[in-house]
Amino acid sequence: MKNTERQKPGGRPKAVGATIATVGALVVFSGCAVGPNYQRPPVIVPENFRFESSPAPLSLGQLGWWEVFKDATLQELIRTALTNNYDLKQAVARVEQARNMAVAAGASFYPQIGYGGDVGRGRNALINMPTPLNGATESSAQANLNAVWEIDLWGRIRRLSESARAQYLATEEARRGVTLTLVSEVATAYFQLLQYDQELTIQRAATKAYTDSYRIFDEREKTGAASKLEPTRAAAALANAAALIPELELNVATTENQLNVLLGRPPGPIARSSLANEPPLVPEIPSGLPSELLQRRPDVRAAEQTLIAANASVGANLANCFPQIGLTTFVGKVSPELSAFTAGSANAWNVGATLTGPVFQGGRLRAQYRAAKAKFDEATAAYQQSVLAAFQEVSTALIARQKFSEIRVYDEQAVVALIASVDLVTERYRDGRASYYEVLETQKELYPTQRAQVQTQVGELLATIQLYKALGGGWQVAPEPGNPNP
Repeated sequence: MKNTERQKPGGRPKAVGATIATVGALVVFSGCAVGPNYQRPPVIVPENFRFESSPAPLSLGQLGWWEVFKDATLQELIRTALTNNYDLKQAVARVEQARNMAVAAGASFYPQIGYGGDVGRGRNALINMPTPLNGATESSAQANLNAVWEIDLWGRIRRLSESARAQYLATEEARRGVTLTLVSEVATAYFQLLQYDQELTIQRAATKAYTDSYRIFDEREKTGAASKLEPTRAAAALANAAALIPELELNVATTENQLNVLLGRPPGPIARSSLANEPPLVPEIPSGLPSELLQRRPDVRAAEQTLIAANASVGANLANCFPQIGLTTFVGKVSPELSAFTAGSANAWNVGATLTGPVFQGGRLRAQYRAAKAKFDEATAAYQQSVLAAFQEVSTALIARQKFSEIRVYDEQAVVALIASVDLVTERYRDGRASYYEVLETQKELYPTQRAQVQTQVGELLATIQLYKALGGGWQVAPEPGNPNP
């Protein structure tokens, strides 16, 4: 029997209600997403760090950089770098990019609403009509408000949003990593400057001592009390000592330029204290538990977020193999005559559901899914490698700090002994009880040993900085000057 029931003007068709009911049911039952849920891959975590003498929950990496570096000048340099450094500014911009990409990915959860319209006049313009317009010239106009909403039945949008959010968090961790590296590089360059300053002081003292020795030998040679060999050898020792001064001055200028780049400013001199007045970095604080390192190091955390993004991408690519269900609607006005555009008969609307899905793609979807799985495997290996590298860096920094401390003790003993030897042999030479060679050889041992002592002292400081960095310290937000709380 033919259906003759007519829809009342302005009423809702029964088909519309059925469509909305169907869509509502799909929304209710779309609570799960295809693809694997993320699980942290297994990693081998030792009970304590190698070369750690006293494992404890407290860790050097938990301290803020302002608690580790007590030098007020260095603290001001670090604050300047954290404000002006261009690498850090780029990292901050990348975080903002990723954050907005995550917001854009999440927008697909909501209906996409737009508008459109056109107006025109032409002959036989409506070519899609059943019969030609017999050459008539017609006007047309239409305006509409449309909406499209994909029902995330298989979790494709959720997986894409999850991936974008993880990528955003990875860039945030990368920014922390840049901050950590920046703090450690500024501190490293600063202490190297102090080292070169101290070495310059030693080398200038050596040059002065060799100058005095040369003067003594030259006077003795003129009076016939010594041969020509003594002043010539003393002159050679003086020239060798003086030649190291320009090299050290070059190191100072190069390091100052490097530090200025970190500070985001043109090359110039750097204000600094002296190594002799440098306060100790930190008291003896243990490295902490290895398991906590995975939660503190930005590079490990960034690698895990990248892994989470890759895992979500696997699910999104799998969801592409299933049908996509959506709801479409538009409301507007359509009229072949501009004069009738505002009339009630020009009203137009439509509500419908769409279903699209792949049938044959030439293996494209399968290849994309397999590529996503391979990227997940790559990200898994990268995460496990970052964990392994973290433990290795901590262990290396621990043993370096210990051994530099041991070397420093021996260097200090050697310097004390050689200073006493130089004083003694110089007095013996003036009394005629020692030869020139004894004086020269003792001096040639003293000044390189003093420089080695300075290098060992700074090496111990740099090892502490590397340990602090390896433990994931240095990215914390610093307090304002004069305020003890960040």
